[in-house]
Amino acid sequence: MRRRSALLAVPALMLTAAGCGKDTKKSDSAASNSPSPSDSPSASPSATPSATPSTKIVSGPVPAVTGGTAFGSKPTVAKGTGTPSTDLAVKTLIPGKGAAIASGDIVQVNYLGQVWSTAKVFDTNFGKTPYAFQTGTQAVIPGFEQAVIGAKQNSRVITAIPPALGYGTSGNAQAGIKGTDTLVFVMDVLNVYTGKDSAKGTVVPQTDANLPKVGTNTDGKAPSLTVPKAKAPTKLVSNYVLEGDGKAVKASDTLVVQYKGVLWDTGKEFDSSYSRNQVTQFPLSSVIPGWTQGLTGKKVGSRVMLVTPPDLAYKDQANGPVPANATLVFSVDIIAVL
Repeated sequence: MRRRSALLAVPALMLTAAGCGKDTKKSDSAASNSPSPSDSPSASPSATPSATPSTKIVSGPVPAVTGGTAFGSKPTVAKGTGTPSTDLAVKTLIPGKGAAIASGDIVQVNYLGQVWSTAKVFDTNFGKTPYAFQTGTQAVIPGFEQAVIGAKQNSRVITAIPPALGYGTSGNAQAGIKGTDTLVFVMDVLNVYTGKDSAKGTVVPQTDANLPKVGTNTDGKAPSLTVPKAKAPTKLVSNYVLEGDGKAVKASDTLVVQYKGVLWDTGKEFDSSYSRNQVTQFPLSSVIPGWTQGLTGKKVGSRVMLVTPPDLAYKDQANGPVPANATLVFSVDIIAVL
């Protein structure tokens, strides 16, 4: 999912929107059979840029930020002076802390975008819902993504993006962006979620011998998931393995998770975010019913064991390595709500 925000009906920096399917359509993840997001694009008013050229990053020139200079404040940015670089210009205005953002990380930002030559603001989400996207997925224009790679949480970055790394020669008419316009963005990096993230809650005893057992490690590696030689439950099971202390998840939330799924009958893994070394985001309202029902009400920061009977998964439809009428078992770490 890509959140809608900012001044336009669809943010000017967005290229595609991804959704999660309850059906059996193929996705680009290792688990087209799972509740993980698909990457099928939808129509967008922004023009698709041409293939991304190799990028040289320079430190300027970039316009001055003349107001709202504190992290979290909506910035005021001066009009660009002189001729902008044909390379991507990136400058850190406020250094952050922690690991540098890498491809595949989910990044949550506030941003303001304007045209270099006029200082006309065409898009911003300051004062609105933070914008989240996964790097390495072509979710945003190339220059925006490349400018945030290497930044750290709680940093502020300003970038001047040449047309070749923005909307190309076509521009973006709806946003008032011409094919010759250099774009200026100020980005505050609010949160960064990586493939090393894990639930951090309190261990909850797993005492029912007829239910799967899930490992309690919190090192970001895949937990063990052992299915008993017992009859599969016919109703949904949703139990804490690690109980976090965050807010309760709502069915309308978009989550960042780590997960692993196996078949009850064989214990064979059919999908895992851990195998891709990336966290995953999805709207809880758009996944298999067992996930929607089983994770609603659970606390952020938790690890949850789900046993999903066929009627709350894929029913009588086979889906890749998942056979028809399969009972599915998941370990799900609820990392964050976006």
